[in-house]
Amino acid sequence: MIRIHSEGKKILFRALLILAVINITIFLLVDMEWVQNIVLVISIVIYLLVLQFFRNPKRHTHINNTKVIAPADGKIVMIEEIDEQEYFKDRRIQISIFMSPLNVHVNRYPVSGIIKYAKYHPGAFLVAWHPKSSLLNERTTVVVETPEGPSVLYKQIAGAVARRIVMYAKEGTKALQGTDSGFIKFGSRVDVILPLDANVLVKVGDKARGGEQILAELK
Repeated sequence: MIRIHSEGKKILFRALLILAVINITIFLLVDMEWVQNIVLVISIVIYLLVLQFFRNPKRHTHINNTKVIAPADGKIVMIEEIDEQEYFKDRRIQISIFMSPLNVHVNRYPVSGIIKYAKYHPGAFLVAWHPKSSLLNERTTVVVETPEGPSVLYKQIAGAVARRIVMYAKEGTKALQGTDSGFIKFGSRVDVILPLDANVLVKVGDKARGGEQILAELK
């Protein structure tokens, strides 16, 4: 049975109502069975696509204070050193995960610890893989200080299609590795910013599995 994320329940209900109205209207006004059948098939396909987008499969996180897990499903599109300007203001390693509309879009905390910083930034809607999207797009920034000391920053970044970011993180509260940290609707990207001495265990092109796959080890 498909588990549905709470962020999708209202949208799925509205979509069901709209598609039902469309099909009833076609059935009453168009006396051609082939047209009715085509509309019905298209409606079912649309609803199944929306349904799969909001799926929330169970993930089994092995909590470890020295491991950084993937906060989202998707493809790793970038691993490089950057000048992080918002919070740390120094050199860091960035790992970027691109989520297509077909990926699970639940976001999860990559580490456990205390949330030291959580901020929403309005912005543009460049395609999520654009190099400037992490600076110019609508996004959130969250910093979690781990029990072992190092802090990990991650960003939810809207894409050209995504128009709503949901962030659950609140400053001063505790984050539990692998639990829900938010949701981005309809295609987007997540960046994870790590200390320079972190041991990265993935490479560009790998497919990330949120809540389970280890991206890096902290020192």
